Amino acid sequence: MEVMSGKNNSFCLNNGDVVEKIKRLGRLTCRKIWKVGKEDKRRVIHSLKVGISLSLVSLLYLMEPLFKGIGENAIWAVMTVVVVLEFTTGATLYKGLNRGLGTLLAGLLAFLIERIANESGHIFHAAFIGTAVFLVGAVTTYMRFFSHIKKNYDYGVVIFLLTFNLITVSSYRVDSVLKIAHERFYTIAIGCGICLLMSLFIFPIWSGEDLHLSTVAKFEGLAKSIEVCINEYFSDGIINQQEEKVRNYSMEMEDPIYKGYKAVLDSKSSDETLALYASWEPRYLRSCSWQQYVKLGTVLRHFGYTIVALHGCLQTEIKTPQSVRVLFKDPCNRLAREMTKTLKELGDSIRNRRKYCPEIPSNHVHEALQDLIDVLKSQPRLFLSTNSNTNILLALATLATRQKSGKDFLLSLPSVNNDDPARLGLSHVLKEGDKKILRPTLSKNGITSLEFLEALPFAAFASLLVETVARLDLVIEQVVELGKVAQFKEFSHDDVVINVSCDNNPRVESEFPSSHTAAD
Repeated sequence: MEVMSGKNNSFCLNNGDVVEKIKRLGRLTCRKIWKVGKEDKRRVIHSLKVGISLSLVSLLYLMEPLFKGIGENAIWAVMTVVVVLEFTTGATLYKGLNRGLGTLLAGLLAFLIERIANESGHIFHAAFIGTAVFLVGAVTTYMRFFSHIKKNYDYGVVIFLLTFNLITVSSYRVDSVLKIAHERFYTIAIGCGICLLMSLFIFPIWSGEDLHLSTVAKFEGLAKSIEVCINEYFSDGIINQQEEKVRNYSMEMEDPIYKGYKAVLDSKSSDETLALYASWEPRYLRSCSWQQYVKLGTVLRHFGYTIVALHGCLQTEIKTPQSVRVLFKDPCNRLAREMTKTLKELGDSIRNRRKYCPEIPSNHVHEALQDLIDVLKSQPRLFLSTNSNTNILLALATLATRQKSGKDFLLSLPSVNNDDPARLGLSHVLKEGDKKILRPTLSKNGITSLEFLEALPFAAFASLLVETVARLDLVIEQVVELGKVAQFKEFSHDDVVINVSCDNNPRVESEFPSSHTAAD
């Protein structure tokens, strides 16, 4: 009895664990469902639109009068809704029109082939159909390799090839195949019509608008990355290296710098897809600027690569001492603020579809850059080594590394001319067998070279800032070109704001200045 009681207790415990796991799984599922809908409420709307569309086409089967008129081919309407109805209006138009046009052309060509085959006689009927299938299949497949066709009409070509073969091959054995083709075409047209109706008139989601807003978000993300990156580089806090490694590998997705530029670097495929779908939307048929958005995205990705390199400077093992970094903190912060401000203004000009004039912001950025260059020139000892011998620099770098770890060591330099150790700033030449081993001692020149080596990581950081400014100019050029191609509206003189510059002096600027006002 005691054994049975123990088994019952363990069974109850196991059942309790299973129930608890099921409850936990249910909570996680509900939380995930809520999160997906909260991120973009349009996903809920699209799901409802698909459900309503499927219910409408199901009436072709459920209602007796409609079923008698269309027959079993009504299932093609359901298949069309499932395949064609996409998240955005442009994607639905792209697939719907391609499917409808491909089906229509395939049906017409199959009807023509069938008429010619019937006139050729029973002997040549099969040969003629086989030849037609071969020629159409080969030519159609070869056409898919043309870049313009593959980009815009690939789905329609596939539907054309599939429909043509179904009708043409089936017509050899089935006499009523053309009647079946007509009925299928009608049901496909009904399905496409319902999809277009739901996409165009019931809470439409425009691909062009998504591309426009995603471009604006890229500017905001890059501006945030630069701001946080500079602040962390010049922060006074000292982070333990082990803690920093843990943060870099386990919390990378939560890093604001990483989140800012990740969306930009991963945007190539989505930009090209949205631009393609936007070109099909009737709302933007008169606009030819979508490829300019793609070009701007490419330039922004190149700009983002420099931010990735700046981010890498925060994670290097060899770091410039805080005493050296503080010398350049103010000019670097000013340059970062000016670049951040310019990026935000560029994003705002695109958001409001206003033309942008680069003169005023670009001047402020280059003034801040010149200040940084002047400060760098004021510290020549940090960036100009007095020794030209590369081996001495390597020796001093090794010495600095070993001294930090508190270990005594002997440095071997077989490639250095050891005839004059005093000239090299090294002394105490020791011999072990046939090998010369030098124990370094720092002379005045050696100390200067060590300071030069300590400043090298910051020199790389400063050079990346200069490269960032150069690439920002390319971004500004693309934004100006986008304003011209997309025919953004000119700047209004009423839109004037007072901004406080980085030197705390107020200046009056246009929030979205245009080339017209700059010329005035």
